[in-house]
Amino acid sequence: MRRIFTLVITILLANAAMAQEVINVNGRHITNEPIAKGVASYYHDKFVGRQTSTGEIFSNDKFTAASNTLKLNTYVKVTNLKNGKYIYVRINDRMHKDNKRLIDMASICAKKLGYHYDGLAKVKVEIVPREEGKEGVLAQRQRLMAEHVTEENQL
Repeated sequence: MRRIFTLVITILLANAAMAQEVINVNGRHITNEPIAKGVASYYHDKFVGRQTSTGEIFSNDKFTAASNTLKLNTYVKVTNLKNGKYIYVRINDRMHKDNKRLIDMASICAKKLGYHYDGLAKVKVEIVPREEGKEGVLAQRQRLMAEHVTEENQL
């Protein structure tokens, strides 16, 4: 009987250790699940200049996003499942609590992922290490600046 009890306890503890961590924050279920698929949208211009959940001022030219399921300041790699394009963004805001979309990004992100004119896209969102995310966002900013210089030179 003691062996059975020990076995049951061991199984329960092992399952608990492998379970997905879900934290309830203001009615939102925040998860540490490393990969998720869902629908992405992008911010309306009316949000430019408003404060985000992290206290930053929102700009549609930054590689940032809102999510109701990911921790703030988490870096993620977002891949458009239709065309395979991907970008790195940092979660710095929350969406309306009733919003069922996976992620809402700055419009620059939608342009780079190729769904700006469609409005929505099916995406895969992967949590990445902080350093990888920072390097990815920095590289994207540098490419964006180079594109602007090239456009100005062509005028």
